[in-house]
Amino acid sequence: MAKVTALIPCAGQGKRMGGTVSKPFVEVIGRPLLTYTLDRFQEHPLIDEIILIAREDAVKYCREEIVDKYGCSKVKAVVAGGKERQDSVANGLACIEDRTEWVVVHDAARPLVTIDTITRALQTAFEKGNAVVGVPVKDTIKKVNPDLTVQETPDRQNLWQVQTPQVFKRSVLELAYREAALKGWQGTDDASLVEKLGIKVYMVKGEYSNIKVTTPEDLIFLQELIRMEKQCG
Repeated sequence: MAKVTALIPCAGQGKRMGGTVSKPFVEVIGRPLLTYTLDRFQEHPLIDEIILIAREDAVKYCREEIVDKYGCSKVKAVVAGGKERQDSVANGLACIEDRTEWVVVHDAARPLVTIDTITRALQTAFEKGNAVVGVPVKDTIKKVNPDLTVQETPDRQNLWQVQTPQVFKRSVLELAYREAALKGWQGTDDASLVEKLGIKVYMVKGEYSNIKVTTPEDLIFLQELIRMEKQCG
């Protein structure tokens, strides 16, 4: 079976939640948010190892207070990230062993991703090459001009809200990052860099609950969903 490595960047998520604690470390029902995210990949049978990418000043904390304390045995390294998320993923890629054939990139602040969603993304990538998780947009989207007048209304049927995980052949993602460094490409996600190479990326339908925690309101929603999971589990 081909080796699969998950990269979990949290280095670029330095904004504070509630004014004091960085998002990955905010407490959610007695545990740091990041531990819920790591649990999903720790439990998944197709994930062989995890590389956690943290802010430079949080590497020691992540290793001792997250990985060791909560028994995240699949985490093979905690590495320092860069200024931007793209820099952090590049640092993580540089630490991957030669045997790795597939790379899964997942935001640390998406702790509600399901095992089924990870599986579907992996299976699609194995069959077709590269895959990203997303959901169809629910609202009408407007493209606007700098003066805020409406330029156009794209067909909603063709619009998807992109999430993570995103799964790539290792060779493809490494090539995309090399080209990005040479040509100064900046992508809003990893798939956008691969797309610039002219390589197809396939969409996998995920779940609307796979939110990225960015606001205190998201945190409340997260807590309620985790409580529901525990009651049903």
